[in-house]
Amino acid sequence: MLSETALSARSGLVREPEESRIESPRESFDTFFAREREGVLGFAFALTGDRGAAEDVAQDAFLEAYRQWDRIAGYDRPDAWVRRVVANMSVSAFRRRRGELRMLTQLVARQDRVVPDLSPAALGFWQAVRALPKRQAQVAALFYLEDRPIADIALILQMAEGTVKKHLHDGRKTLARTLDLDEVNDEPR
Repeated sequence: MLSETALSARSGLVREPEESRIESPRESFDTFFAREREGVLGFAFALTGDRGAAEDVAQDAFLEAYRQWDRIAGYDRPDAWVRRVVANMSVSAFRRRRGELRMLTQLVARQDRVVPDLSPAALGFWQAVRALPKRQAQVAALFYLEDRPIADIALILQMAEGTVKKHLHDGRKTLARTLDLDEVNDEPR
């Protein structure tokens, strides 16, 4: 079995040699959080479909990053690590919190919203995205919501670029059928 260090190095999220850490100073967690908060929260919302659940998932992911910041700050892409945690947690949260989601939705409606209100067409689109198989939904959310290139999505979700393209292609076909649209023929980035 591979050690945690070997697995982390293989994931592409960790800087390879120790001297690369010396070349650029590590950013503080506060700076990282301030820069990534909105994007991570938007990604969580795209996957969960609920503001309360999205805030919980994003908060839990950032809490995990904070607890392990000494290690995660050394990664080349700590933002990818946090999004991967969000992707995993969103699946777990969906399974665990069906009843809790109804109550959180009511509470969030009374609070200021970080995620903007969406048009009916946008709500329909994201509802259709959430109905996709989880990996296709994760790829579609990163591609359409955050306008991420294929290479970034592959890094965040720890899968091959070809796999990302396949999930995106299959998701687009399903979305086109579901939403009665002509299939999109544009080439992914």
